[in-house]
Amino acid sequence: MTDQRIRKVLVANRGEIAVRIIRACRELGIRSVAVFSEADRLAPHVFEADEAYLIGRAAASESYLRVDVLLDVAQRSGCDAVHPGYGFLAERAHFAQAVEDAGLVFVGPPAAAIQAMGDKTEARRRMIDAGVPVVPGTAEPLADVAAAVAAAGSFGYPVLLKAAAGGGGKGMRVVRGEAEMQGAFEGAQREARQAFGDDSVYIEKYLERPRHIEIQVLADAHGKVLHLGERECSVQRRHQKMIEEAPSPVVDGELRARMGAAAVAAAAAVGYRNAGTIEFLYDGGEFYFLEMNTRIQVEHPVTELAFGVDLVQWQLRIAAGERLTLDQGALVPTGHAIECRITSEDPTQGFLPSTGRIAAVDLPTGPGVRWDGGISEGFEVSLFYDPLLGKLIVHGDDRAAAIARMQRALAELRIVGVETSIGFHERVLREPDFRAGDIDIRYVDQHPAVLQPETDEGELRAAAVAAALLEAERRRRRAIGRIAANAQRSPWATPDFGHR
Repeated sequence: MTDQRIRKVLVANRGEIAVRIIRACRELGIRSVAVFSEADRLAPHVFEADEAYLIGRAAASESYLRVDVLLDVAQRSGCDAVHPGYGFLAERAHFAQAVEDAGLVFVGPPAAAIQAMGDKTEARRRMIDAGVPVVPGTAEPLADVAAAVAAAGSFGYPVLLKAAAGGGGKGMRVVRGEAEMQGAFEGAQREARQAFGDDSVYIEKYLERPRHIEIQVLADAHGKVLHLGERECSVQRRHQKMIEEAPSPVVDGELRARMGAAAVAAAAAVGYRNAGTIEFLYDGGEFYFLEMNTRIQVEHPVTELAFGVDLVQWQLRIAAGERLTLDQGALVPTGHAIECRITSEDPTQGFLPSTGRIAAVDLPTGPGVRWDGGISEGFEVSLFYDPLLGKLIVHGDDRAAAIARMQRALAELRIVGVETSIGFHERVLREPDFRAGDIDIRYVDQHPAVLQPETDEGELRAAAVAAALLEAERRRRRAIGRIAANAQRSPWATPDFGHR
């Protein structure tokens, strides 16, 4: 690093992303400080870090969301930077500002950029000004139901109501006709208020079956912004991504260049710095700005494997003031990478969360296989946090090779103690439309069979063996019965002593 300003980093997060950041720090010669709640005393990130501090009870509001406690630990432990990871406070402008105000380096974008992109209507206005295509819709929050009806009439049904301060599917409603508007509007407002403390909603034209394709960007403090291609994230359940890959099966070099240029323009429009992601909807050969995630993404490893770039290390280097030395012209994807999110949920029961103690973990290995995990044997999976247990990532020469490698890796992955999404991923990877790359954000809804349990060959063999043993036992008992009956009729039998 050209600037040694960062020597010790507080990792304000937990789980697999905390472990990922700690490892990046170690490789750069930076010391790391972990924080943990009472529920995470035995979590792997606690033992991976150079130091670890208890910050409160299990509920996130009493631990990982306590800005004052996090800053106190950072200062007491001698940290000079804070990495927020993703989730929790990662996209909270007030946290980024509080870190800077405390004289620490925030490993992420400026608070003003987070604020601009966090307000969805403000972000839409900025993108329109920057010439980035957006889905037709309003650039201001709707005043009331009547305004929503009027806007929907101008765009045509179906439309989508979205929370202005939102994300992750919260405060979102599809409206297919005027009769549905009032209930949907009130429901979206109520959910937005509960999730974000802001009930402002706006409206967009609803695209029925688009693909979700996003562009990774990096920006330094010296004005250089570049992109690292796309990620295909269309396999989702309830707006949550489950499988990501890079590159997308439908993006060629020309489209990648156009989407990349739009993403760079979007980031530059808000004075962005550090790693970020511009999300697009892709439909009918056109793409539209969806939103910007002002942080490292869960799915960042597929970009790392396809482009050979360590994004978390670059986050730290940019935060330290380094200039980006990557050359946009040389950033070309090599091979194909796929990531499967392994969650503690039961897909056959509507992704019902599963809790319990991890009794055993067997991880796949071999060429092109990576595991970014946040669990170990003995770890207690609770309902307090996100159900993500870890991410299984593979890289192959092409998409077919990556799919085959992921199937092998999933077969080798064993997690005992909770229900997991492993079976769901195995069924998707066998499904013909997925294998052909024919996917969109309705994929799971359109393919309900991937949510259904299957009786595997081992279970079928066991059932056949059990049936055979049962039949053999029945035959044995019938044979014994016949022998006994014959013996009773035998002239050599006596009433008291059986055969002589």
